[in-house]
Amino acid sequence: EVQLVESGGGLVQPGGSLRLSCAASGFSFSTYVMSWVRQSPGKGLEWIAYITSSGASAHYEDSVKGRFTISRDNAKNTVYLQMNSVKPQDTAVYYCNGDSAAGNYWGQGTQVTVSS
Repeated sequence: EVQLVESGGGLVQPGGSLRLSCAASGFSFSTYVMSWVRQSPGKGLEWIAYITSSGASAHYEDSVKGRFTISRDNAKNTVYLQMNSVKPQDTAVYYCNGDSAAGNYWGQGTQVTVSS
């Protein structure tokens, strides 16, 4: 059974930091491009970062560039999102996504709320 399980969400103050994790199982994690996608209240899905299967390259949406870092540990089948200098507009449900020619998979999401 394919599973992507996000964790690490919660309430954080503006300017603070949070680290999200996404543990994968049931598919060949190291061959998949992994992404983080978020959905803010009343808005559609927004891709914010992806990392190549080897981890050699990462790309970011402009609003998070310089503040968020995506990384992966293929030995642990886990992808991470380090969130620094968070802003209220970062409030959203954060999903991880795995994509390859063999399939496309989504986690259930983790809520991140940025508020003082």
